[in-house]
Amino acid sequence: MTARPRRFLESLVRPWLHREDRVVKEEENLEAIAAKEQKVFKYDTLVAATHNFHPQQKLGEGGFGPVFRGRLEDGREVAVKRLGRGSTQGVKAFTNEAILLSQVHHKNVVNLYGYCARADEKLLVYEYVPNESLDKFLFSPLPGGGRGDDPGAGRNWAELLDWNRRYEVVLGVARGLLYLHEDAHTPIIHRDIKPSNILLDERWSPKIADFGLSRLFPEDLTHVNTRVTGTFGYMAPEYVMHGSLSTKSDVFSFGVLVLELISGRKNSSFILKAEDAQSLPEWAWKLYKKGQSLELMDPVLRSTAVPEQVAMCVHIGLLCTQSDPKLRPDMKRVVVILSKRRSTLEEPIRPGIPGSRYQRRAYGPQSSNYALGESLSGTIDASNSASSDASTSKANSKTTTSTITTNASSQAPHLYHEQHSIQH
Repeated sequence: MTARPRRFLESLVRPWLHREDRVVKEEENLEAIAAKEQKVFKYDTLVAATHNFHPQQKLGEGGFGPVFRGRLEDGREVAVKRLGRGSTQGVKAFTNEAILLSQVHHKNVVNLYGYCARADEKLLVYEYVPNESLDKFLFSPLPGGGRGDDPGAGRNWAELLDWNRRYEVVLGVARGLLYLHEDAHTPIIHRDIKPSNILLDERWSPKIADFGLSRLFPEDLTHVNTRVTGTFGYMAPEYVMHGSLSTKSDVFSFGVLVLELISGRKNSSFILKAEDAQSLPEWAWKLYKKGQSLELMDPVLRSTAVPEQVAMCVHIGLLCTQSDPKLRPDMKRVVVILSKRRSTLEEPIRPGIPGSRYQRRAYGPQSSNYALGESLSGTIDASNSASSDASTSKANSKTTTSTITTNASSQAPHLYHEQHSIQH
């Protein structure tokens, strides 16, 4: 074989070899961390804990496989996430989550007890969080069209989340994100902050969960360009349109979450023709401009709400969802404001809405405006090239091209539910 054909064949094979090497290296990293942290579970232990993964133990079906409730021999209740066999995307998310969470310890981040890898079986073992996920209480539907209700208490799910509990959820998620962004060993961007990824413990304290899409974020960078992946309705416009990812991407998602907590309405399915508002942040901004922020509030909160706190949280939600990431506060400032320390809040501008016109500014040519697809309540199929001139980092970062496929699907109210509307 001549040198030219040989080089051609090597160029075809090389990416696959490198990919295999990368998978092997990730598994070696996982095993090394597991040995160091002593978090390795035997497969038989997890089989016994979940009664052989009995259907009655099943808590929900995640994007990468089912989750089962179990009890270990030492009495700890656990949630065991079982990777769906043959899921290449799931293997990456499994390894990513195991490596990241093994080094994360915070009361507002779900605790990873350990993991198990045996042949084609891969399992993650978490603490069991009894009150399930936040979206169940905010959006759970009744067969008759209303919200879900608790048969034992005879009250709406949403009523169980009075204003004090919702405010504590806002503050707890903010503290968890602050830890991930600034206090973790290496800063972490979650990339998928939404109600179904916020779990509530027995005291209704929130815990950020599902780190399958998360990214380490070295401190010497201001942002990185990456493939777009996340959930429709929670992603920042600069990330959706240009692949520019930073901690401010999580801030935007947090802002949407805050407005959903206040209103009890889901951004991804929101449209209000009477107000000409195609997203929840846009409606909140229009009410704010009229001096009517309290009208955003979920009606079930009227008897428990503290008007000053509600108005402040609407203001924070709007600041966090501004189009320009430079105008969004970081999580340290958000925590300071929520901790009742006096602070002067600037006037928010119109919120950033993926699907509306967004000035690229630092993320591309200053004179360019870009429109992407339809409104937040629609479905988008688009090809997105991350801008090659988008580097404002102190270190050079490579630009990647991504394809976006967005489905505005509803989130089922199950524990540890994962519905990633934008695929890798």
